Amino acid sequence: MSELVKARKKLNSVPTLLKRGKYMTAVQGIHDGLILFLKTQVIRNERDEFEEILRKVTYSLNSDAELRKIYPLVISYEPGQERALLDAMRELLQELQKVINEEVKDDIQVIAAQKSAAIEKGQKHLDDQEWDEAKKTFNQLVKKFGGDTDLKAGIADRYLNAGRYEEAFHMLDNALNDDPNAIHLYNRIGMVLRKMKDFDTAEKYYLKALTLSSDDEYLHYNVGRLYYDWGKWDKMSQAAQTAVGINPDFSEAIKMLKFAQKKMAV
Repeated sequence: MSELVKARKKLNSVPTLLKRGKYMTAVQGIHDGLILFLKTQVIRNERDEFEEILRKVTYSLNSDAELRKIYPLVISYEPGQERALLDAMRELLQELQKVINEEVKDDIQVIAAQKSAAIEKGQKHLDDQEWDEAKKTFNQLVKKFGGDTDLKAGIADRYLNAGRYEEAFHMLDNALNDDPNAIHLYNRIGMVLRKMKDFDTAEKYYLKALTLSSDDEYLHYNVGRLYYDWGKWDKMSQAAQTAVGINPDFSEAIKMLKFAQKKMAV
């Protein structure tokens, strides 16, 4: 497809795009069409054709009431003034981008408010020990914002604080499906399973986390906490030793190591 054919196609699509409210696409089409036109050698009848198309395009822009609310200045065009029109399109694109940015910001604020209201509603049910209602509220929220890993982790923390370990586990496991390499999720799941006394499964999650981050002393310490609850003093000692090896000033890990060694000596 020649450059002129591309330019003609972009410019001729503008009135339809404006009617559909696709202002950014329409103005970008004029901008791109002008660039293609300006860098192409044209004969007289081709120039006449494009000048007529540009007159129609600018008339469409000036006649669009919604666009005029965003950009009230009259967009003028005279044959031979294509570069001036190109500058006007660049300015109009900037104005449209500002509007889009504001709309996105407003949308983000609305979404944040919706999430906050639903979370507080769910928390109220948890506080009142209305477990089914809490689960219903949180599940609806997750269904609406399914890909929000942080939201799921936050809800899991609320379940955890309420002692609802099974719900916390399922919420974290759901979040982990979205982000399989999220070390903090493995860590949290390990902690939840430890509280559920499902030590075997907790160990598997912790070991997976360690394959992703073997130099995290706090992660090794948490593994040691698992082995403390499990009564596996040799593994507790190894976890604590590794944590201290990474951070010799980690006082809690030092205490854990001494405790495990004392237990092993008995």
